[in-house]
Amino acid sequence: MIRKATVKDVAQIHKLLGHFANQGLLLARPLSELYDHVRDFFVMEQNGAGPAILGVCALGICWEDLAEIKSLAVWEEVRHQKRGSQLVETCLAEARVLGLKRIFVLTYAQLFFQKLGFQEVEKNILPHKIWTDCIKCPKFPDCDETAMVLDL
Repeated sequence: MIRKATVKDVAQIHKLLGHFANQGLLLARPLSELYDHVRDFFVMEQNGAGPAILGVCALGICWEDLAEIKSLAVWEEVRHQKRGSQLVETCLAEARVLGLKRIFVLTYAQLFFQKLGFQEVEKNILPHKIWTDCIKCPKFPDCDETAMVLDL
């Protein structure tokens, strides 16, 4: 089951994102930021399993026609079950409802996003506004992620 995150989910989201941030696979998010942006997040729960979160993904709106898929994470035990794809598709559905025209992602999982229709682009085509998160990244300014976009 995928649903919008609530403030009660923030501790579990923080734990999940921290797990993958420690591996250098995504950007760590402080608790205060997660509370500020909880409405951007979707969480996936296992039916009947209580409050345990299996995965998470956020849609961050950048501009009137541009948004970012970010903080996509699924626990290793449930990977390769299309859970990540379901989370991204949920964010894309919301983007369509909101009237957004272009979605981007900065990722190490190019093949995953390519299968969802995203295409690789040069980072410099993205507006400067999107780089505000990058300043917090330990890899800044030597970003090794790939920029990809999907036109809706």
